[in-house]
Amino acid sequence: QVQLVESGGGLVQPGGSLRLSCAASGRTFSNYAMGWFRQAPGKEREFVSVIAWNGGTTYYADSVKGRFTISRDNAKNTVYLQMNSLKPEDTAVYYCAAGRRYRVLSMREDDYGYWGQGTQVTVSS
Repeated sequence: QVQLVESGGGLVQPGGSLRLSCAASGRTFSNYAMGWFRQAPGKEREFVSVIAWNGGTTYYADSVKGRFTISRDNAKNTVYLQMNSLKPEDTAVYYCAAGRRYRVLSMREDDYGYWGQGTQVTVSS
């Protein structure tokens, strides 16, 4: 059974940092892009960041560019999202996802076949 399990969410003050982790089990995703998405209350889920199968290419939503960094460790089947300079508008449930197409990089939800259960990030003073 394939599982993606996020961790690292929580409550942080504006300007603070969090590091999210997403550990995959049940199969290896070393040849697939891994992405992070988020969903704020009352809003649709949106793309945050994606990393290529080998870590060589990354993309970010404009709203997080320069503040968030995505990385992966294929030996551990894990992807990370380092979030710095957090803002209240970053408050959301964050989901990791594994791409469904071999070595294809995408920002579209439809191109992801496995999803984690989500981890809550709340930025508030």
